[in-house]
Amino acid sequence: MDINRLRWACRRGMLEVDLVLLPFLENEYASLPDAQKVLFERLLECEDQDLFSWFLKKSDPEDPEIKEIVAIVNSKTGLKVE
Repeated sequence: MDINRLRWACRRGMLEVDLVLLPFLENEYASLPDAQKVLFERLLECEDQDLFSWFLKKSDPEDPEIKEIVAIVNSKTGLKVE
């Protein structure tokens, strides 16, 4: 997927999710290996409520690959949740 389509896909219905996805896309996506880029694109297919819960570390994705990319996004966004 090209960067403009990804940018559009990162714009969600929840501002809180936008504030995680868009900076990650702009600052980290380009440096990911191709396999992780594919995982990020899969992550963008998930529901906003799930993303919100995962980014706030209230739950974990069942899919281990999605769990991997969520961990990467969380580690790179600077979002600190206890």
